[in-house]
Amino acid sequence: MTRPYRLLTNTLADNPKSWLVTGAAGFIGSHLVQHLLQLNQRVVGLDNYSTGRKENIDSIRDAVGSTAFSRFDMLRGDITQMEDCVRACKGVDYVLHQAALGSVPRSIAFPQQTHAANVTGFVHMTQAAHEAQVRRLVYASSSSVYGDHPSVEKVESRVGKPLSPYAATKRANEDWATAVSSTVGLSMVGLRYFNVVGTRQNRKGAYVTVIPRWLDHMIHRRQPEIYGDGANSRDYCPVANVVEANLLAATTPNVSPGDIYNVALGQRTTLDQLFGLLQQALGAHGISCAHVTPHYTAPRPGDMAHSLANLERITEGIGYQPCHPLIDTIHEIVKETVETLATKAHSPSIHLQSTNRNTPERTP
Repeated sequence: MTRPYRLLTNTLADNPKSWLVTGAAGFIGSHLVQHLLQLNQRVVGLDNYSTGRKENIDSIRDAVGSTAFSRFDMLRGDITQMEDCVRACKGVDYVLHQAALGSVPRSIAFPQQTHAANVTGFVHMTQAAHEAQVRRLVYASSSSVYGDHPSVEKVESRVGKPLSPYAATKRANEDWATAVSSTVGLSMVGLRYFNVVGTRQNRKGAYVTVIPRWLDHMIHRRQPEIYGDGANSRDYCPVANVVEANLLAATTPNVSPGDIYNVALGQRTTLDQLFGLLQQALGAHGISCAHVTPHYTAPRPGDMAHSLANLERITEGIGYQPCHPLIDTIHEIVKETVETLATKAHSPSIHLQSTNRNTPERTP
């Protein structure tokens, strides 16, 4: 049987639409833009470059070629400014809203900025989309909304208390979307992302995610830090699966107002297991770090101990099937990281340049 997503790609390629991707210069946003352009779609991007990077836009151009890239209009703007949202929504059929300030630690350190981007910006986007009469707005929620719910397997209908300001902003988005969908008729679908991983994740700054930070430490023989005893687990989801979920959520005809779906791989990976997978992938790319061991420290405030997505609802609702495995994505990330660092160092032997061994480093 042909996968629903395969059928969708054939339909889209033959019947191009216009899409707005907010946060287009970011990690997930840039993958969405690239895939849409490869499917012969017209794409508008919106980003203020606070966390997005111009390098990601350059990567899109290199990947799709000049002809496809000519169908892309990149706007510099901020979702906290209503006029930017209105400008970006003009003439588009679908909105894929990815722009936000992520990171639990950042939300604790900067709650006002997080609220402005994640709540005020979200309200602006929904209003602009409604005024532009878009067909549907798909927005990025988060598994963090499950909070302190004790169940390891997360089901959309059962959530606990938010454990961080970031989680609270995503819960607010879901409540707002449900209310707006029911009252003004704007079709919206929320996607609760579970630990999305892939190429183009930011490798710099105070809020780098776990895989880029660990890889940097392991390559340079520094000791990565693991919060807890290594048994904490996550449902790491390759970004290619997230792209498919977004396009299915945008185009599936029969969704209910304010529908929310888990988006994940449906598999648990402990932090110790993730560390081992990264070691193996580095070895496969010629970098031996077998003697690098993690440094275990106290659990981080605001983090859930475990997360595993139940995918029954999204499978039945929009035909989502996570066909891209974690190990392949890890190899893609390692390849990108090694090539980038080697280019910067003007040497393929970057793993030999560091003399620091097993020095504890903090990982957000």
